[in-house]
Amino acid sequence: MLLQLPTPLRLRPAIHLLPGLLLAGLLAAAATWSAQWSLPGTLGLSTLTLAILLGMVVGNLAPAAVLAPSAAGIQLAKQQLLRLGIVLYGVRLSLTDVAQVGWAAVALDALVLTSTFLVACLLGMKLLRLPMRDAMLIGAGSAICGAAAVLATAPVTRSRADQVAVAVATVVVFGTLATFLYPWLYGAALHLEWLAQPRLFGIFTGATVHEVAQVVAVGQAVDPAAADAAVVTKMVRVMLLAPFLLTLSWWLGRQHTAVEEGPRRLHIPWFAVGFIAVTGVNTLWPLAEPLRAALVQLDDALLAAAMAALGLGTRIGAVREAGLRPLLLAALLFGWLLLVGLAGLYWLPFGSA
Repeated sequence: MLLQLPTPLRLRPAIHLLPGLLLAGLLAAAATWSAQWSLPGTLGLSTLTLAILLGMVVGNLAPAAVLAPSAAGIQLAKQQLLRLGIVLYGVRLSLTDVAQVGWAAVALDALVLTSTFLVACLLGMKLLRLPMRDAMLIGAGSAICGAAAVLATAPVTRSRADQVAVAVATVVVFGTLATFLYPWLYGAALHLEWLAQPRLFGIFTGATVHEVAQVVAVGQAVDPAAADAAVVTKMVRVMLLAPFLLTLSWWLGRQHTAVEEGPRRLHIPWFAVGFIAVTGVNTLWPLAEPLRAALVQLDDALLAAAMAALGLGTRIGAVREAGLRPLLLAALLFGWLLLVGLAGLYWLPFGSA
């Protein structure tokens, strides 16, 4: 005869999660509301960025006794909700996005991603003496899609919350800088036929600017045609996140001292596989727009709650201890993005795309 626990005891674990989940959810809602203001939109600050900032404010100012009951729910938001959010991110994408920008744009995205991440690891660990986790997170955020890429890479590299916060901070700084620099660059390059075409500049923007929100801000400041090409190119770049995570996991699994740890088995990030699967399903059987819009809203909420939870677990002192080296690495990568993006735009055959 099976022993059946009383109902209160069975519910206790779920109830134990509620304070942290509610706190992360409230901060996510506040970030979503704040992102609709004109100033964050002008600066290209996304809901994810605002969520981690709000989480850091509350996490560092609220008394420890107040935050203690929220620990279990916050941990759930940082892990399971994050992974589910990455899987659902696939409903935004389809393989038909590739055809809209051409294979030259796909090649540029792949070139930017691969070279930027490798440069981040090389300069970060060899020149700036940063830990491998820090260099990889900053590299992923710069190379792919900002905060979302940092979030997705953190479980693969087994990074701490403060390391994630530092990497996201670098995305905020240089992504915001791009929203001001890129429109000026477009105006300054009007005499360059290979750069001043709105569609080509949009492809350049989508392939090199950090966050999706920042890409939208730059494109709208330049030209509607530039905005369309920029967003599609950026979405294709986001699609490369899954193969990037699988490759990174395979590589780390082969290292005897991977990420400063001992030998380990190959860690397959199943949320990346789920991301690919959802994207494939959305390509073969496109969702009805009301359902797709609802899933996008749910995904935004999940990712924002995960970001808020990361902020809640981040201490300013730990970020301060990271020093200027992460910011310097991000600055070098920002320059690299401009260089490799312009070189690729000049040499790849976009005229036939």
